[in-house]
Amino acid sequence: MDAAITLVNIKGLVQVREVGQGRVAGGAMSELPVVPDAFLILDKGHIRDFGPMPSLPEQRGQVIDCSGRFVFPGWVDSHTHLVFARSREEEFVMKIEGATYQQIAAAGGGILNSARALAGMSEDELFEVSVKRAWEILRTGTVAVEIKSGYGLAVQDELKMLRVARRSGRETPLIVKTTFLGAHAVPAGTTKAAYIDLVINDMMPAIAREGLADYVDVFCENGFFSPEESVRILVAG
Repeated sequence: MDAAITLVNIKGLVQVREVGQGRVAGGAMSELPVVPDAFLILDKGHIRDFGPMPSLPEQRGQVIDCSGRFVFPGWVDSHTHLVFARSREEEFVMKIEGATYQQIAAAGGGILNSARALAGMSEDELFEVSVKRAWEILRTGTVAVEIKSGYGLAVQDELKMLRVARRSGRETPLIVKTTFLGAHAVPAGTTKAAYIDLVINDMMPAIAREGLADYVDVFCENGFFSPEESVRILVAG
């Protein structure tokens, strides 16, 4: 975006404040600041100016009339599992019938169900289904996301997920931050202690070599990973 773009006659410029706030919490979260009858000037990819129409400076570049329209900032989704093989809608029946997340997992569902499906897909196949979701959320206003791994539960499958997440950011306008969530569940056929060693000694070095993860996360929950185990994994990361 090299040339300036001026949006004029905006019915409502939403979620802007004259003074920036580092954090919004409590009752302030119910407030939605809106500038009515506003303008917004974009210049070289940055917001250069905004305010009520009477204070609009001299216009230059492209001018877009936004009469009757609201202008929102792009959404930022800080927790997603955008990269997965298939949905698990069949498990909703179990939830409706009162099953807990732990009970669903014990029955072979949940994370382990997703891991089995993902293991059977190639990296290109996984990208094709995942990038469609990336375009879908872009169309509905999300511009930046965090994408977690955690449905691989094996070295190559965790790498596959993170590569697909990175590629989704390269091949769409979506801003992507990736999180390694190898400690999401313990796969069948191993112990938790052995799997934690695999996460720390094999997965993390391989991910670091390719620069695939911006963050590390752990599913710290009853039946999954304890606070002490979580600290060990996070410190190693």
